[in-house]
Amino acid sequence: MAKIQPSKGHPYARIMGVGGYRPTRVVPNEVILEKIDSSDEWIRSRSGIATRHWASPEETVTAMSVEAAGKAIADAGITPEQVGAVVVSTVSHFKQTPAVATEIADKIGAGKPAAFDISAGCAGFGYGLTLAKGMIVEGSAEYVLVIGVERLSDLTDLEDRATAFLFGDGAGAVVVGPSPEPHIGPTVWGSEGDKSETIKQTVPWNDYREGSVERFPAITQEGQAVFRWAVFEMAKVAQQALDAAGISADDLDVFIPHQANMRIIDSMVKTLKLPEHVTVARDVETTGNTSAASIPLAMERLLATGKAKSGDTALIIGFGAGLVFAATVVTLP
Repeated sequence: MAKIQPSKGHPYARIMGVGGYRPTRVVPNEVILEKIDSSDEWIRSRSGIATRHWASPEETVTAMSVEAAGKAIADAGITPEQVGAVVVSTVSHFKQTPAVATEIADKIGAGKPAAFDISAGCAGFGYGLTLAKGMIVEGSAEYVLVIGVERLSDLTDLEDRATAFLFGDGAGAVVVGPSPEPHIGPTVWGSEGDKSETIKQTVPWNDYREGSVERFPAITQEGQAVFRWAVFEMAKVAQQALDAAGISADDLDVFIPHQANMRIIDSMVKTLKLPEHVTVARDVETTGNTSAASIPLAMERLLATGKAKSGDTALIIGFGAGLVFAATVVTLP
């Protein structure tokens, strides 16, 4: 029997660079109120959202991803040719095949990297980050580009009072590379498929194609059920990620949860008993819920504004449709 040689990977991995792209159009709550019976005060009090970005026809999933990727690659100090894999998390790329990651890889000049899409909703960035870490440690790639990108305005029912105000568009990207020391902790991830109906697409694509429904498919959710799950269950997952990394809340510098809802974020901060010195990402106020893009976009903004700095220890956690979740502790690039 032939002996298979072990992989020649690296001991650890880290995030080396981050980039983001927000569409140029800023949409205030007043635009949302043209279609639903609500108020600016109600939207802000329930979600913390004041504005969000919506993409133009030219700001496609690919175009936004290329912009964010270019910034992340430059921030990491590498060249596009050094990227060995491209992982894209999205639920709003409407071509079933080929993977949008292949088109993005070509447009950034990455050569012939491995390239594939994943569908893990709002936990997609955490899933992609975990896959990237594994590739680097295993040795199948030296540098991995992880992108979270969404055009959720294409999947928003503007007449649905429960969700019309929630979603925004954008792309966030990071470059993950080798490290002699651990800078990405163990991932605590999983799913609760028995709750999959709480966040879902209204109807399958084929129902719309066959004409059995007239309205284009959109994202819908059971708001109260999602809120309770996120507040009570995801705080436990976040604590497990801290425990897995061998640190406590006192050791944190930054907390970057999925930007779903300001009330959820504030409740998690309280449940985790985060000290006052911990910087908390609240990008949802001006960006809305961008699903897989929300964590890297929030990370990029914290670093760009100086509210967080390179070398800070951050807890990230994503959670959403599935219901799926992923949490880990990282060192910021």
